[in-house]
Amino acid sequence: MNQDDRLGPYRLLRRLGEGGMGVVHLALDPQGRQVAVKVLRSEVAGDDVARRRLSREVETMRRVRGPNIAEVVDADVTGRRPYIVTRYVPGRPLDEIVKNDGPLSLDAVLKVAVGVAEALTAVHAAGVIHRDLKPGNVLMLDGQPVLIDFGIAQAVDATRLTQTGMFIGTPGYLAPEIIEGHEAGPQVDVHAWAGTVLYAATGQPPFGKGTLEMIFFNITSGRANVEAAPAPIQPMLRAAFNRDPARRPTAAELVRQLAPLMPRSPGGRPRVPDEITTVPNVDDTGGQQAPGAGRGPGGPVT
Repeated sequence: MNQDDRLGPYRLLRRLGEGGMGVVHLALDPQGRQVAVKVLRSEVAGDDVARRRLSREVETMRRVRGPNIAEVVDADVTGRRPYIVTRYVPGRPLDEIVKNDGPLSLDAVLKVAVGVAEALTAVHAAGVIHRDLKPGNVLMLDGQPVLIDFGIAQAVDATRLTQTGMFIGTPGYLAPEIIEGHEAGPQVDVHAWAGTVLYAATGQPPFGKGTLEMIFFNITSGRANVEAAPAPIQPMLRAAFNRDPARRPTAAELVRQLAPLMPRSPGGRPRVPDEITTVPNVDDTGGQQAPGAGRGPGGPVT
């Protein structure tokens, strides 16, 4: 990439990663601050319905703020090369950490569980479903999880199918209702939350390995190996894995249930997780502190 590679007001520096929705670049905004720019694939660029849906979704997500979310700060989904700009997170993907270093300690698992549940609470309050929560979409920064790529899968394809006939999302982290072709609500993210936390705690895929048919059978049969997780979090995992979406806890309920398990502060009280809120509409620059201020190079975005 040379110094003349630009997209809108952003100067693209280098490629960070590639996923099903597009290619992500490290970039500089007009003020010289680092951001992550996702350039959407041509299939999305050529779909007017997808563009309109994505535009509405992006405007909603730009109101979500919090330390556990890589929030959207800018977007242009009407131009020839649609793109979305998010806060740049210089962290390592959770799946990479577990694969290379092994399962997390209970304290670290609790930080992941609470932080991701907090992020989902804010995302769901904004009326968005993540639809592709998985360890690869959780970046760890200074021991805390940051959720990336929220809302995009739902916005782009309401039919849950790609052109290759595969489900939107990652097979081992899909909820039963998606596999069975039912309408997907916020509770699909709660199911994926449980899979992500179980993976962090055990280092194993939540519904085992094998063919798609085997994994889907295990998911629709509720055969997650919850017993392999630390005992204190097993009740929350079982509830979140419930085959009936209506019987799963909400993300906010999970935060409350997990709070007593968090490491205690010097004053003897459980450490209360940072609050994530929705804020009023912001201007085109996101109206936030410099994205990536004080942050260095980051991990891939999928």
